[in-house]
Amino acid sequence: MNSPHQSKRLLILVGSPRKDGNSAALGAAAQRGAQAAGTAASLLFLDDYIQGFLPDLRQRPVPADRYDELFLEHFLPADGVLFCTPIYWYGMSAQTKAFFDRSFSHYAGAGPEPERVKARMTGKRLGLAVASEETYPGAALGIVHQLQEFSRYTHSDFVGYVHGAGNNRGEIAADPRQPLLAAEQLGASFFERKYSDYRVETPRPHNVWEPAAPARSNTPGVLP
Repeated sequence: MNSPHQSKRLLILVGSPRKDGNSAALGAAAQRGAQAAGTAASLLFLDDYIQGFLPDLRQRPVPADRYDELFLEHFLPADGVLFCTPIYWYGMSAQTKAFFDRSFSHYAGAGPEPERVKARMTGKRLGLAVASEETYPGAALGIVHQLQEFSRYTHSDFVGYVHGAGNNRGEIAADPRQPLLAAEQLGASFFERKYSDYRVETPRPHNVWEPAAPARSNTPGVLP
């Protein structure tokens, strides 16, 4: 399948300890959409890589788990990353939060080549998929804001998010808002979605979208 996205790599990180849970279902849907669009997409579970939190690096080393492998070999080379997390107490899961916290050891000088790490952390496309028991739309806003600010800090593009509701494993498929379809569409369009985040000095056209071509008239000699 020829696709302009074949050279792009999408990493999907699931922050739930349940590998058959609703967050995993969102991630799998996004992976299906991305692969159907010709994008190389891999799905990983943070629980397989992260076994400890960020310590005081002046007192003791980082946990001896697989985080370095996850961050250096999967996250940094990716062109886009989709974070999938359940909502726990109106925030992201501990595994997901630890992913961001543990990166400090690599760009703050404790790891090798911190400047190279910082450079490769920037300029990505980022997305979010969240699952909660509540349908209350505000339940996800704290997580959305956190990823939005991370995106701005790293000069990345936050291209979209999906919020689905379900409690039992797989129940998110019954959400009438169709979050699995939305996640699949997000995966398919991850690298082509229009992204704009204007400042007062940003040059911009009058139209957000390219105007459609005018319809042709079927009457000879009459302009459309």
